[in-house]
Amino acid sequence: MSRHRIALALAAGAASTLLLAACGSSAGSSADTSGAAPAAGVGSTAPAGGGTTAAAGNGGSGDMVSTNMLMAKQMSGMGTVVTDAKGWTLYRYAKDQVNMSMCTDSCAQTWMPVMADGSVQGMGVQAKIGTVARNDGMKQVTLAGWPLYRYMGDTKAGDMNGQGKNGAWSLVTPAGKMMAMSDGASSSPANGSGASPSMSGMPGM
Repeated sequence: MSRHRIALALAAGAASTLLLAACGSSAGSSADTSGAAPAAGVGSTAPAGGGTTAAAGNGGSGDMVSTNMLMAKQMSGMGTVVTDAKGWTLYRYAKDQVNMSMCTDSCAQTWMPVMADGSVQGMGVQAKIGTVARNDGMKQVTLAGWPLYRYMGDTKAGDMNGQGKNGAWSLVTPAGKMMAMSDGASSSPANGSGASPSMSGMPGM
């Protein structure tokens, strides 16, 4: 074989080797990229989805409040009333029945049902603390069997702006009774079954 043919053969072999090496490198790079992309996608999207769902769930319960304690608190000019764990004044509705809330839909947006946050304890209250199942299955806190609420018109703990509203809403005594709306409110609670006579003639909101 002549030197010219030998040189051509060597050149062709070298070219084939380089071509095969290039193909192998390209295939390896392609496999690595395709394998890494899905892992990155799962890791980045799953937490975001979970966070969004939790935020939406919290927003959906904005018309309800919860507490793990009922407290008896002395209020100036009103005597001792019941508040939640943070000092927000609680109310009773004259149209409710024992262990049954009649405040639903738009009523429950203004008068927010107080839900049980675990086991609800008492501090200074005399009546039995319990819960009642609402139509949506949530457990509303009761005192002496009467459902409890917070008023949207109270802007800070200690406010009592809901007293006497519509002649049907009243502060709650430690015994679970409705507080009479009168000059002698601190010592004259209404009976446990409804609004007091002194509240019945009051104008609405």
